[in-house]
Amino acid sequence: MQTTKPVTVINAEGLILGRMTSIIAKRLLNGEEIVIVNAEKAVLSGKKKSKVTEAKEFLEVGSPKMGPFHPRRPDRIVRRTVRGMLPYRQPKGKQAYKRLKVFIGLPEEFKDQKMETIEAAQAKKLTCPYFTIGELAKELGWNPGE
Repeated sequence: MQTTKPVTVINAEGLILGRMTSIIAKRLLNGEEIVIVNAEKAVLSGKKKSKVTEAKEFLEVGSPKMGPFHPRRPDRIVRRTVRGMLPYRQPKGKQAYKRLKVFIGLPEEFKDQKMETIEAAQAKKLTCPYFTIGELAKELGWNPGE
């Protein structure tokens, strides 16, 4: 008889990406299993035009076949941001990264589960302009219909 660890479901809607992912990275390293839903509704602070220009310049780094490979989908952008905050080349970082799942929208299997939010990462506190990861992903070439 195997017991499954409780999974923490975090709703990323209206949360600042960097603050949210740094808190999640610490929790993953402590052995928690985390599922992030509504990844496309997480926010980035700053002016949209300058951030999109910066991201497009970053996409041109490397070669299409050899890498580095840059994510365009919102769930992959969030997942990659968390990876950047983990020691993912070490065994403990690899194990922590495997305990993370990120979804666009809200999958059926998590609809009835209790979701939590991270108070320290609320975008309501921002006084500067901000925009969502979904908007950035569309500018980078993500097609939501795929």
